[in-house]
Amino acid sequence: MEHPNENLEELLNYINPVTLDYQEWLNVGMALKESGCDVSVWDNWSAQDAGRYHQGECQKKWASFNGNQTPVTAGTLVFMAKENGWTPPQKSQNKALDWDDVIFTNDDYLFTSPEQTNAVPVFEPKNWNPVQEITKYLETLFEADDYVNYVTEAWINSEGKYCPSKGSSSRTAGQLLEELKKYQDFENVFGTVNPESGAWIRFNPMDGKGIKNENVTDFRYALVESDKIPVETQIGIIHDLKLPVACMVYSGKKSVHAIVKINAGSYEEYRKRVDFLYNICDKNGFQADRQNRNPARLSRMPGAVRGDKKQFLIETNTGFSSFEEWKDFIEESIDDLPEFENFSEISKNMPELAPFLIQDVLRQGHKMLIAGASKTGKSFLLIELCIAIAGGRKWLCWQCAQGKVLYVNLELDKASCAHRFQDVYQKMNASPDSQKNIDIWNLRGVSEPMDKLVPKLVRRAKRKGYIAIILDPIYKVITGDENSAEQMANFCNQFDKICNQLNCAVIYCHHHSKGSQWGKKSMDRASGSGVFARDPDAFLDLTELTLTNEILIQQEHEAVCKTYCQFIRTISKQLYMEIPIDDTLSRIALEDFCQKNLNQKQNQEVKKQIQSAERAAGKQTALRLEGTLREFAPFAPVNLWFRYPIHEVDNTGILKDIKSESETSSREYGSKKGAQQRQTNEKAKNAEKRTAILNTFNSIAENGEAEISVLASLMGTTEKTIRNQLKNSKELIAENGKIKRIVKN
Repeated sequence: MEHPNENLEELLNYINPVTLDYQEWLNVGMALKESGCDVSVWDNWSAQDAGRYHQGECQKKWASFNGNQTPVTAGTLVFMAKENGWTPPQKSQNKALDWDDVIFTNDDYLFTSPEQTNAVPVFEPKNWNPVQEITKYLETLFEADDYVNYVTEAWINSEGKYCPSKGSSSRTAGQLLEELKKYQDFENVFGTVNPESGAWIRFNPMDGKGIKNENVTDFRYALVESDKIPVETQIGIIHDLKLPVACMVYSGKKSVHAIVKINAGSYEEYRKRVDFLYNICDKNGFQADRQNRNPARLSRMPGAVRGDKKQFLIETNTGFSSFEEWKDFIEESIDDLPEFENFSEISKNMPELAPFLIQDVLRQGHKMLIAGASKTGKSFLLIELCIAIAGGRKWLCWQCAQGKVLYVNLELDKASCAHRFQDVYQKMNASPDSQKNIDIWNLRGVSEPMDKLVPKLVRRAKRKGYIAIILDPIYKVITGDENSAEQMANFCNQFDKICNQLNCAVIYCHHHSKGSQWGKKSMDRASGSGVFARDPDAFLDLTELTLTNEILIQQEHEAVCKTYCQFIRTISKQLYMEIPIDDTLSRIALEDFCQKNLNQKQNQEVKKQIQSAERAAGKQTALRLEGTLREFAPFAPVNLWFRYPIHEVDNTGILKDIKSESETSSREYGSKKGAQQRQTNEKAKNAEKRTAILNTFNSIAENGEAEISVLASLMGTTEKTIRNQLKNSKELIAENGKIKRIVKN
């Protein structure tokens, strides 16, 4: 016996329990019970989510569903299934849908109807010439070397109906036209036609060996024919739809035969195009006869007599010139685009600009892309942004609005993602109270292409109140060729759907293209089509800076000094207060202070922390963040340190003059311009070295002087190099094995 709710069970095929939250899962169960299904339906469906399914849980919950004044009904299942691609069956008059029928909904593709169209009357030609009729037909549809199959003989079946014979396929269109021109007689060329049956012709060229679909040599045309509405109305609808008609023939009875241009490259493509064509006709009240779908189908032959009527050409080459142009016209008719607006009316009530999400960088409801090479910590940067929005705090050097944010994790497993968030939270010293403003959607292993993912994301995110959704990374959900501008434009349009339907900002990251980034503008470094960089309202690009040895040594020195100070302060604030201010910048002084004031165990512990600080300093990455903004003025490049797991703005200015890969080129050398650039670079390097010497000197100097040997050892260089660097220094001088500060008069 057929189950009364098998349609609901069909809907479940479109709803994946893995992607649902707990409440949505409960809603499915309540809807099934309200609709009279058995608990086994819910249980079997829930078992698809092996990670969360527990045997017996469905039965327990089912027993607790006692109904209320506003029950969850089957409509919930219909809505969820639609969001995931289910389409309701098309309603038609006693018509069963074929397996590959195209289904339309609402007012899609609705242009006309039998009631709306302007009927076009049909009149027999006054000076009817059968030879001219078939000549024009052949010239319109066929090439000279195409074999043509036609039928002028018929037989009567058991129901008394005339049926066409196999006919003739032995001559080409060119041969038939020559004979028509020679004899000027229809029946002399094609044979005697029985006026009771009329004559037929196949509108696609054949191979001359048979009359089946496999004998068709070119899938050029399809037959559109119906006898459900008057002939005059048929022509009116064909005109309203602007069908690409090659020939329209009056059949001599209750229909016209429209030979429509298809020009398919294969039988499979032919069927798809014909199905689309027929469904458009059906949608507009012209119920095309499905028996005419085949490319080897016969049509009525102009120039023959059928009963007391003539089969004749009504028109040729009307509507669009090709199937492609017509299909574009049909699909372009469906849009949800806004109407034109006059600015004088707009200016009377100027709309307010969207508030900022990131001060001077991005507005709420807009899009932002962050691009960068590997090792730049793009994912950590996005997590930092999540936390900044959740807490309404600064992100790098920009203030963020506070609100709820959704982080769509496409790459990390659930545990790794959670720990990464926790690590960043702790390093940023962010308030745990803001964690309630962050939702995470873990999709590793179950993510889908963006066009499939967006409807599901929108459905889940509605009424959540997010002001930002962050997707990381987008290569996991890209649909199409990354280097195709057209396909990437369609891909980026998915972000607009999220922005528009959820009224929130969308932020995502992408990687740099492979190879050198020299000479490229920031917005041209992202991999793939330039659409990536030009589509978002804010495009931020991260490039790595190449650090000099001097800067690396200085960074290690600062990290060690900071570690010493933090350790001593942890031991005793009073003890920390006893350190001279100048000594807090001297590694040697701090080491000596610990040896004198800490016990052996404490010195062993601080030594371990110093070694850890040295390793971390060696791993940190220097970055430059540049931006291209649509809504705001451009900002000066921001120099950053990526000190795992967070990014910190360089407030010392030490990274300001360092050039990134995109700013430096070996090709500059060897030319006059290259020589000038080389000289400028050399001066900059020497200035960096002198600055490093000065900073190291300040950290170890006592009474205004320091040993050259000690300074050279700390900087990993030779005493000779130190002396050479100080020859033009205005700050320091090397004398008698020591470095001294120059006393200015």
